[in-house]
This record gives sequence, structure tokens and C-alpha cells, in this order.
Amino acid sequence: MRLSTVILPSQRWGEARSMWGRADDFGLHAAYTYDHLSWRNFRERPWFTMIPTLVAAAGVTSSIRLGPLVTSPNFRHPLVLAKDLLALDDVSGGRLTIGVGSGGTGFDATALGQDPWSPVERHRRFEEFTRFLDEVLREPATTLEGAYYRVIDSRQIPGPVQSPRPPIYLSALGPKTMALTAKIADGWVSLSNASSAQPGSTLSSVKKQVAAMNETLAQHGRAKDSIERVFLDFEGDENPLESFEAFIDWAGRYRELGFDELVVHWPIADSQFDNDPHVFERIATEGREIIRGWSA
Repeated sequence: MRLSTVILPSQRWGEARSMWGRADDFGLHAAYTYDHLSWRNFRERPWFTMIPTLVAAAGVTSSIRLGPLVTSPNFRHPLVLAKDLLALDDVSGGRLTIGVGSGGTGFDATALGQDPWSPVERHRRFEEFTRFLDEVLREPATTLEGAYYRVIDSRQIPGPVQSPRPPIYLSALGPKTMALTAKIADGWVSLSNASSAQPGSTLSSVKKQVAAMNETLAQHGRAKDSIERVFLDFEGDENPLESFEAFIDWAGRYRELGFDELVVHWPIADSQFDNDPHVFERIATEGREIIRGWSA
């Protein structure tokens, strides 16, 4: 079992570079960041964009994998994003993992002046966006016509370092996005969707997601172990960084559900991620070694 982190792009690089470097030194599997123009209660705080942050992170790391968790169609075109990601794959020496989601309804969903998308349009855009991104990353020349996006005689030379393209992990909680994941993705990202509309604990919510994902994979002729399973600690009723012991208990529960990778947030003072940095460092080193041993 692997341990990774999300480092929000919320500090100037003079401060942030040490976080990325330490994540590499800790031996974590991956360090991700969010792809937003602004985000939740960080809207009035510093917030930088995903691609420059990850390119800079590639320059101060050597082994850790890097990528968005997740990027989305909210303000991206699949061709321009693919070209940026190909550059990142090259700069990092093939350490890119691409998380993709349908995008939320927050500040950057309408920042470019577009009307809010309905849930149906959001899913349709997500599916077309992801299929186009998949193809553009694989092919040296591309022409694609869709309902929402067009790619006309583009070139992607020299192509990715990783073959046939960097891995794509899809954030999928519902049946349609799970079906898309089963068709084209290398990995699946799960997180809690427990809410007042869907009551229950984070763990019970994710158990239902796992069962649904397993059924969807079977329907598409894929084995359960044919896809990497990532659990992102995001929202819910759990705080695995509260203590070292809490983390080990939490990790064990998600190991039993079949997850390959757990992702926790790098501590940030005065935020919802305001956890003890000393506890986090112990988790990222000693805890990482313990859960890695579970896979032996």
C-alpha cells in the first residue's frame, strides 16, 4: 500500500519548494495538487496554478510522482492541457500521473464568463474532455470533432516519456463516471460523498462505491485488480492525521477495502488542513513504511 499527499498551491514558491522537496525526501509515492483558479475558503488567500507549480516541483524532486488530483473541464481545453501535461511528463522524467474529474460548481466554474452547466452537460463535457485528452496524449497527430471541443490537425511531438501515455486516474462516484473509468482509465479516485442527502459514515459511503466499481469493472470485462485504486481523504467524518495511531487504524480500514494508494493533505495552518506537522512527518515516514509493508 502506498502513501501520497496533496500540497495545495497556496504559498509562494520560496516557501512551497521545501514542502515538495521534503515529500520527495520522505519517500512518499506521489505529491499532487489541485487544479483550480481559486478554491473554497482559500479564495482570498494566495493560490497559484497547477502546471507551473508541478513543473517547479519536478525540478526539486527526483523520485516522487507528480500530477493534478484532479484537473477538470471547468477552464481547460483538452488539447492545450495535453500539451502542458506532455511538457510536465518530459520535465519530470516520466513521473506524471493525471487525475481527472468532472469539476465542481465553485468559483472557477464560471470564471471565464460561461453560464453554469447543468449536471447533464457537466457529465457530457467530462466524458468528451477525458476521451479527447486520452487520445491526444497517445497520438502524434490528432483531429477530433465533438459536441463541446474540437481539435484540428494538431501535433504532439515528441510525445510522452511514458508509453502509451501517462496514466489517467478518474474521480468517479456515480454509475456514469464509473463506466467511463472502466472503459479508459488506469486508476480510480474515490473520496467520501457522505452528506445530508446521502447520510452515513465516510467508510460506509466508500464501501458502497467499491462495490459499485467492482460491479462496473465486471460488466466491462475488467478484473478487479486491473485498475489502481486511490482514496483521497477529503471530506467526511474521519481525521486520519489526528494522531499516528489514528492514521494506522484508518489506513487499515481502507486496505481491507482494496485500496492501493492513500492520499492525505500536507498540513496548512489556519485551514481545514491544520494538522500537527510533527504528526504528519511521522506518518509520512514511519507510517509510510508500515503500510508499505502490508503489500509485501
